[in-house]
Amino acid sequence: MPSLPLSNAAVHDKKHKSKKEKKETTTSNNNNNDAVAHQLNDAVSESKKKSSKKRKKVSSDEDEDDQKSETSSELVEPQNDEGLKSKDKKKSKKEKNKKAKLDMNEEEEEEEEVLKKEEDPNAITNFRISEPLRAKLKEKGIESLFPIQAMTFDIILDGSDLVGRARTGQGKTLAFVLPILESLINGPAKAFRKTGFGRSPTVLVLLPTRELASQVYADFEVYGGAMGLSSCCLYGGAPYQTQESKLRRGVDIVVGTPGRVKDHIERQNIDLSQLKFRVLDEADEMLRMGFVEDVELILGKVQDVTKVQTLLFSATLPDWVKHISGKFLKPDKKTADLVGNAKMKASTNVRHIVLPCNVSARAQLIPDIIRCYSSGGRTIIFTEKKESASELAGLLPGARALHGDIQQSQREVTLSGFRSGKFMTLVATNVAARGLDINDVQLIIQCEPPRDVEAYIHRSGRTGRAGNTGVAVMLYDPRRSNVSKIERESGVKFEHISAPQPDDIAKAVGGEAAEMITQVSDSVIPAFKSAAEELLNNSGLSAADLLAKALAKAVGFTDIKKRSLLTSMENYVTLHIDIGKPMFTPSFVFGILRRFLPEEQVEAVQGLTLTAEGNGAVFDVPAKDLDIYLTGQEKAGNVRLEVLKTLPRLQEREQPRGGRFGGGRGFNDRNGGNRFGRGGGRNGRFGQNDRFSNGRGNFNKGGKRW
Repeated sequence: MPSLPLSNAAVHDKKHKSKKEKKETTTSNNNNNDAVAHQLNDAVSESKKKSSKKRKKVSSDEDEDDQKSETSSELVEPQNDEGLKSKDKKKSKKEKNKKAKLDMNEEEEEEEEVLKKEEDPNAITNFRISEPLRAKLKEKGIESLFPIQAMTFDIILDGSDLVGRARTGQGKTLAFVLPILESLINGPAKAFRKTGFGRSPTVLVLLPTRELASQVYADFEVYGGAMGLSSCCLYGGAPYQTQESKLRRGVDIVVGTPGRVKDHIERQNIDLSQLKFRVLDEADEMLRMGFVEDVELILGKVQDVTKVQTLLFSATLPDWVKHISGKFLKPDKKTADLVGNAKMKASTNVRHIVLPCNVSARAQLIPDIIRCYSSGGRTIIFTEKKESASELAGLLPGARALHGDIQQSQREVTLSGFRSGKFMTLVATNVAARGLDINDVQLIIQCEPPRDVEAYIHRSGRTGRAGNTGVAVMLYDPRRSNVSKIERESGVKFEHISAPQPDDIAKAVGGEAAEMITQVSDSVIPAFKSAAEELLNNSGLSAADLLAKALAKAVGFTDIKKRSLLTSMENYVTLHIDIGKPMFTPSFVFGILRRFLPEEQVEAVQGLTLTAEGNGAVFDVPAKDLDIYLTGQEKAGNVRLEVLKTLPRLQEREQPRGGRFGGGRGFNDRNGGNRFGRGGGRNGRFGQNDRFSNGRGNFNKGGKRW
């Protein structure tokens, strides 16, 4: 039968079949090792596919579909409807696989979210925080709430009155800011909040100081602003007109100090009839500052307490705070207490140090304390008096003062500059001790023991905030101060140290100096090399010695003087005296010194203090006269003098005047000089501190023996 001519499709199939047969023939000629290898690879691949996750399996199937689709389109062109349907089915399968892959990703994200919640119960995702507020918190780097915030969030949002207590620096401000904002926008208070021009405030927050009020107001502006709420801040020292204008336009939240809020109430600028929240922050400090009557008057303006939610936050709970709680909060109020009966009231993240110091040595000592303990962060120095703050700020390079006599506008500029890092040292009175939350305050220096233990707690609490660590150094005169009482009542364990010595300072700033040198460009070497070689050849010093001098100069040192361990005075040395039996009074010790020393050397003694065990005493003498004291003891028989390398525990004197821990005038000079200076006249402003005895008045002129 004659052969018929083949169609184009048949020719194409025949050619393809011929090629395929040739390829198979070639493959069969490969060696057995290759075949075994292919089989092993196929087995491993199959094992991996079976053990892979569903997501990988979906992805693998999708890739196979893509390959098959491409191969089929190359080999066979669709000739009819069945081919089109087959392609549509494959496309549909591909889309299903993609959807399954997306579903798997969403499931994994949900699992990760659940796992995250389980790992961190205080994560913001665990609380009823709306998306705008959550986004603002994340923008500020806040992923989870502090314990006091987590403990109180649901209580406040659910409408209960609250007394909250936590150690300073634990985030009490956001503990009421966040739930109040959520309540106003999405919670129980939403139905009662007024809107529009001239609306009355729904929230009133009272704070003891202008600085603290400004800080809390800033938080409401940031987080409340993200939710469309407006705030205003009322405090003294600022013009009434600006504040009145804001109140007339209408605000949701009023933050202020009791005195100025009371003034606006009396001027009928504030209508509290629509109030839903009233907050007392730092209530114990309001008591100390004398705001009792003002606070009670303001709280009493709300006629029906059942229609307002009252929140009281305080680090301590003195009797007046308990009275306010009982009088103005509902009987079923809740309590959130993170302190309880724990002895440790001060921040646990702070290293607490005490350092003996004479008043006349402060201005020279404080810069070295900053160099050794600030770690390059900000420093706040506290003084008891406003004039002391101003004078010390004038003596410390780059420091600024902050106290009540400074105009409010200047205080705001000062705080802004400190926060932004324009200057790194702030000298303040208690105006900055409460509530101020400034980033990277690494060091607190208290120039003398404060009037009460609560003041110490709040001053030292300006560092070590929000989980960070810090250092609090308190200067004291062991002859006039009783730091043990502060230690006992605050629960801290003081670390007793002496003034930084040359080795301490060099260790602290040496790295900084070396970094400054290494950062200098190599391009300067040719220009200065000849001068360096000449200096090396003519100075008589080694290259290491010359480099040490250059490093010291780079960080501002041309001389490092030794300081005494007892008074921290420059060019003084601390001696210990022992006579083999107890010593009961400083006068007794001065009598012994007069037995073997000229009167001039006895008068030069500084800061004489008995040791804690009562078997000796320590005192400072001029370093240049040290040999006179050491050789003089040879005439005194059983008297032994030695130069101290470490300071022993000393007896402390608690003076009754005013009940202060510092006692009496604290670090004030016996002759009236209570400033930070370098010498000066006997009654001058920067007088030296005399020794403990009252001069020669304690002894007969003839040197009558003990």
